[in-house]
Amino acid sequence: MSETESEKVVSVTSRGQATIPKEFREELGIDTPGRVKFIRTEEGDIVVRPIRSVTDLRGVLEGKTDEQGRSATERLQEERTADKASQLPIAEAMGLSVDSRSADQ
Repeated sequence: MSETESEKVVSVTSRGQATIPKEFREELGIDTPGRVKFIRTEEGDIVVRPIRSVTDLRGVLEGKTDEQGRSATERLQEERTADKASQLPIAEAMGLSVDSRSADQ
């Protein structure tokens, strides 16, 4: 370990939870409550980074698939299609077109 590195030992609960020491939270700017992401580097180290906005999550599901082999985008598109289909009978009964409804109706 280099002179610039410091280490702390923390416990991990049976639910897999660990407390990030206050000095590290302050140094990294991690708010509480807050969210962090874990990144594995090419060297195999795990890095903790704070998430400050939803754009920090961009790409987190890249290359990942569900049990049916669908990407997150494919699954979202399928769910939107299913939602639209389930709303169609209600919209027709009300005399509305599902495609032409505004977002605030």
